[in-house]
Amino acid sequence: MPTYKYEALDTSGAEVKDSVEATNEEEAQQKVKAMGYFVTKLTATAGGGKAAKKKKKAGKSKKTFVIGGVKAKQLVTFTRQFSTLQDAGLPVLRSLRILERQMPPSALKNALIDVVEDVESGSALSEALGKHPKAFSKLYVNMVRAGEAGGALEIILQRLADFLEKAQSLKSKIIGAMVYPAVVIFVAVAILTFIMVSIIPKFKKIFDEFGMTLPWATQKLIAVSNWMSDYWWTIPLFPISIYFFLKLVRLTRAGNYALDRAVLWIPVIGDLVEKTIVARTMRTLGTLISSGVPILEAINIVKETANNAVFERMFQRVFESIREGDTIADPLKESRLVDDMVVNMVEVGEETGDLDTMLYKVSDFYDEQVDITVKSLLALLEPIMIVFLGFTIGAIVISLFLPLIKLLEGLSK
Repeated sequence: MPTYKYEALDTSGAEVKDSVEATNEEEAQQKVKAMGYFVTKLTATAGGGKAAKKKKKAGKSKKTFVIGGVKAKQLVTFTRQFSTLQDAGLPVLRSLRILERQMPPSALKNALIDVVEDVESGSALSEALGKHPKAFSKLYVNMVRAGEAGGALEIILQRLADFLEKAQSLKSKIIGAMVYPAVVIFVAVAILTFIMVSIIPKFKKIFDEFGMTLPWATQKLIAVSNWMSDYWWTIPLFPISIYFFLKLVRLTRAGNYALDRAVLWIPVIGDLVEKTIVARTMRTLGTLISSGVPILEAINIVKETANNAVFERMFQRVFESIREGDTIADPLKESRLVDDMVVNMVEVGEETGDLDTMLYKVSDFYDEQVDITVKSLLALLEPIMIVFLGFTIGAIVISLFLPLIKLLEGLSK
């Protein structure tokens, strides 16, 4: 019977190293777990290693070619199913194999194939996940590591699944709300382009046949129409040029900060961006703290998830404040980026030792605020788009009818 060397943690968190005889790795893990230990590393000895390699070679899944990265919805489903299997008492390796086999070809399946191989070889789950940063974020890996260290992986996975579901729900709300105005703007631009390129040249031909002296507004309209007819291919270059210009500016630290600061100053949109970041970062921090991740490491992870240089600077000050033995609330208050309510709730959380609960409450409140802000933005965009389209179409119609009216007046004399 093969022998397996293991490293584990006992109920007090002390490290235990020993070996156990078992027919396979799953049985070895179950035996160690039955002793009351939590396995962090399992390695087969020479005899066991050969058997494991043969078994792995025989049942190894093949990777498939896929385009794109890991879908957020698929990761949420995997995490929820993984937490359910762990809660049912299945070994980690067996749970991973079950989920990997039932998963359709995708980037996540390819990553899981490697994770299964690494865990089979004796690597810790967090270590195996950490090799695939495109599939499993730093937050994900650190929470799993905390779950392994504390012997509560199933609870951590449940929290992770809840967190990912909330984050995906918030993202879906914002994207869903932006679809309607984006479609309206696209259709409006398409209609205006068609009028300029196809309709106005026909009116120009009529005006030229009568040899009319055109009003200033009509001359300008025809000039724009001629330019669009001759250089229509340059129209898509404008948004592309703006995109690459912004990308270029973001390459510099000062430019990146200036752009992120400018976004926060935009009326309504800036408020939406700010509330979205607060909701996401507070939930992330609360999830990490409740999972047992050290506070300094948690702040570093939160800083990376902010995706805004202004907020990143704020969290850097929070990091330095905690390192010096001060509070989280003080640098939050000094930054003036978050409301007094957030500062007060964080302060109360620090005083009562219930910081994670307070952070969850802040994130729930801001989730609702994002909903309200999105609805307000839509309510504001609709009249703005109607007024803009009405003004533009009205200007085109008036510019075309002014010379027609003049022509009719000349014919009636």
